[in-house]
Amino acid sequence: MNKRFFITAAILEALSVAFGAFAAHGLKPRLDAHMLANWETGVRYQFYHTFALIAAAWLAGRLPECQGARVAGWLFVTGVALFSGSLYLMALTNMRWLGMITPFGGFAFIGGWILLAVAARKL
Repeated sequence: MNKRFFITAAILEALSVAFGAFAAHGLKPRLDAHMLANWETGVRYQFYHTFALIAAAWLAGRLPECQGARVAGWLFVTGVALFSGSLYLMALTNMRWLGMITPFGGFAFIGGWILLAVAARKL
């Protein structure tokens, strides 16, 4: 198991739970429905992709010579930063132009999943 990815996934998962609770208890009265939905989308995608990062950690450990699993892991981390991060910032600042960054995180997620599938073929 790739220890760096596993630890990163555990931290990101803890943050997704904290961010979800923060939205429910601290942001709900302060944000309009659209911005709250953006925040919740960021939390949901972060939550899902930490499990993808755990899968990449496992696969990278199982196939240490396979670059694809490691690149997939970094793409999942990048996706969380760009996709979820841009949605969090947009919700907090109301700077809607940050939404232009979000698709780049989505592309990183897609690339990560594709590389994870390609790497898994080597099992």
